[in-house]
Amino acid sequence: MIQISGVFICLGFILGLLLTTIPGGGFWILGLGIIGAVVFRKPRIRQFTHKSENYGSKPQGSANFWENTPNSRIWLVAGLVGLLATVYFQWRSPQPDEQDISTFIASENNSNQQLVMVRGEVVSNPRLTRSGRGQFLLAASQVDEVKNETGPVDVPKGVTGKLYVTVPMLQATGLYPGQQVAVTGVLYQPRTASNPGAFDFQKFLKQQGIFAGLTGRQINFLDQYEERQWGWWQVRQRIVRSQVRWLGVPAGPLVSAMVLGSRAVDLPHDIRDLFVKAGLAHTLAASGFHVSLVLGLILQLTRNASKKIQFTSGCLALIIFLSLTGLQPSVLRAVIMGFAALVGLLLKRRVRQFGSLLLAATILLLINPLWIWDLGFQLSFLATLGLIVTVPAVVKRLDWLPLAIASLIAVPLAATIWTLPLQLFVFGVMPGYGLLLNIISTPLIATISIGGIISAIAALIWPEGGSALAGVLYYPADWLIKLVELFSNLPGNSLSLGSISTWQLLAIYALVISVWLIGWWQKRWWFAGLIAISLVVIPFWYSANTLFRITVLAAGTEPVVVIQDRGKVTLINSGDQGTGRFTILPFLHEQGVNQIDWAIASNFKYQDSNSWLEVLQGLPIKNFYEYSPNLKTTTAIQAIQQAVQKQQGVYQPLAAGQTVNIGSVVAQLINEQLPILQFQIQGQNWLLVGNVKPQEVEQLVKSGTLVRPQVLWCSPQSLRALVQMFQPEVAIAYHANLDARTLSELSQNQTQLFLTREDGAIQWTPNGQFEAFVQATESKSAVF
Repeated sequence: MIQISGVFICLGFILGLLLTTIPGGGFWILGLGIIGAVVFRKPRIRQFTHKSENYGSKPQGSANFWENTPNSRIWLVAGLVGLLATVYFQWRSPQPDEQDISTFIASENNSNQQLVMVRGEVVSNPRLTRSGRGQFLLAASQVDEVKNETGPVDVPKGVTGKLYVTVPMLQATGLYPGQQVAVTGVLYQPRTASNPGAFDFQKFLKQQGIFAGLTGRQINFLDQYEERQWGWWQVRQRIVRSQVRWLGVPAGPLVSAMVLGSRAVDLPHDIRDLFVKAGLAHTLAASGFHVSLVLGLILQLTRNASKKIQFTSGCLALIIFLSLTGLQPSVLRAVIMGFAALVGLLLKRRVRQFGSLLLAATILLLINPLWIWDLGFQLSFLATLGLIVTVPAVVKRLDWLPLAIASLIAVPLAATIWTLPLQLFVFGVMPGYGLLLNIISTPLIATISIGGIISAIAALIWPEGGSALAGVLYYPADWLIKLVELFSNLPGNSLSLGSISTWQLLAIYALVISVWLIGWWQKRWWFAGLIAISLVVIPFWYSANTLFRITVLAAGTEPVVVIQDRGKVTLINSGDQGTGRFTILPFLHEQGVNQIDWAIASNFKYQDSNSWLEVLQGLPIKNFYEYSPNLKTTTAIQAIQQAVQKQQGVYQPLAAGQTVNIGSVVAQLINEQLPILQFQIQGQNWLLVGNVKPQEVEQLVKSGTLVRPQVLWCSPQSLRALVQMFQPEVAIAYHANLDARTLSELSQNQTQLFLTREDGAIQWTPNGQFEAFVQATESKSAVF
């Protein structure tokens, strides 16, 4: 009874945190507790006796049911704990104080950069970003204004808070946690997601208590080499250097990441992306698998010692492992469960894994309730839950196979069942061969992990010996990388189904939990699986075959337009480098797009700096149309052409003025000199105007080349003149640094104005109005 009561109270706490997104969510939990107290109120024992006398053996099962449910008091306590959890979450939610470094950020409307020097302490290991810059976290203590073009320079001020700092790569070389530095650069406000499926940088930093970023230009070191204090970063560095010495790159960092976790090791981004795409991201995260290996190794070495020595050795090993990997939610969860197992070993009592998992989750959320929304914590918890409750059932159904093979299949299958719905909810993508690859690669992963742990221990004692032991892992690591590359290059290796909705996520997990707890569903698990698959596939099929939508992505100073026409997708322009990886592909994956049918490159900037190759690396393009400003074939055009043809697509260069018909879209680039693209769709005329003088556009209008558009996209410099010239129904620009008078004049033209830098992506459907993504997101957040 005590165990069941504890389970209900822990679940009440966790559910209270989950319902913090709903207004009054804590009161819903309290109401559920009150209802449970009334419905599951236990009758007196003599009533059971009376029923058993009248109805035979049937009430005996009912009596067992009533005995296994908590009493009314526990239901009320669980409901109250859920209510208090929502209050606790709000209390622990980080907020900038009056002296936080974020309060010194200049307004975005101020075009003059405010150059500052921030002094503070480095609190994280430097890492290499995708753009080739060094990145680290800085605990700020003082800010000095170096340059201010709008007024006199302020005196130095004491500040608090942490900063997300990026600096040139060479400037970050040699940085270590605890070091005192002064970074000169420009403060900025982290931006929220501007496009569907995009990464919410502001939310990500806020969960860590960070409210500002610093684009650094130079670092000055304030302490000397002799002043360095000892830290776990030195131990991590010793292990990584020892393993990389003989293994090289990328095998060395891969082995280190599989031992210490990718957060503790600066793993190359291409290797990280390769494993994530193939469905092996969990192998790069320190978790329960690594903890079980560490404990298994320690207990094996101390098998002839007493229980107290085994307990002490295991605890020390867990503490050292936790210190090396860092305070990550997934590692903390595994370490707490490891301590529970050691306590059970010492007391010679069997530890209930589900209870220890729930207790670990509750303890972690008491330490930091914000971890309830940490994706790593959620996936770690769900995967472990799957291993505890689903693996035995799967192994039992595979009893016709040898136990080793059945376990090899059951472990990744159970983890996939419990984590895949959340992955679809967040990313909308599933690895097509993830389950098969996990089964095949398990022997290699186990070999590398065990060998990596042994070589890491040896490196702490004798670095050269650790390097020699790590060198033995070269071929297993190389085979694993080649195996992952092989599966990643297979057709259908990454299947986009679109992000599922909240109701789909809840319905699927309701089915999974029903199969776990209810006997009727356990016998009909195949039926539950069929319903779960239908909940994903049917809405995806319906949306793909009925949806018509035009989306103007917030992609900087070049118009990037995606047209979804009943399963056919058209992409116009790709933006600058990075736009494909961080804007276009996440949006298309979130929409469940697996192929681009038509692509138009209008070369608005007349340069080779575009992201078409990034898009082609993520999705195939069947028909690629290139409006080239000249007849010269550049290296970039050749690379694009080869990439399209490699995917069995068609590459077709177009001359300026040539019309192209793609589905229901008719597009045309006006001429070679002016970046102006017009297209017609669903009876609407769209006009995309680049950095062109309004006088040149006016001449084209007078010559009859251009027709009045209903929708206009233009550069901010020509926004006012073109709106007055065309009087469009909708005008879209990247931004408009206009005064109130000019904005008032534009509003009098009855033109609906959108600015993608503030409003995010702009979407339109035939049955609806133009809608800004940021506004729509805020409205949904207000409702839920």
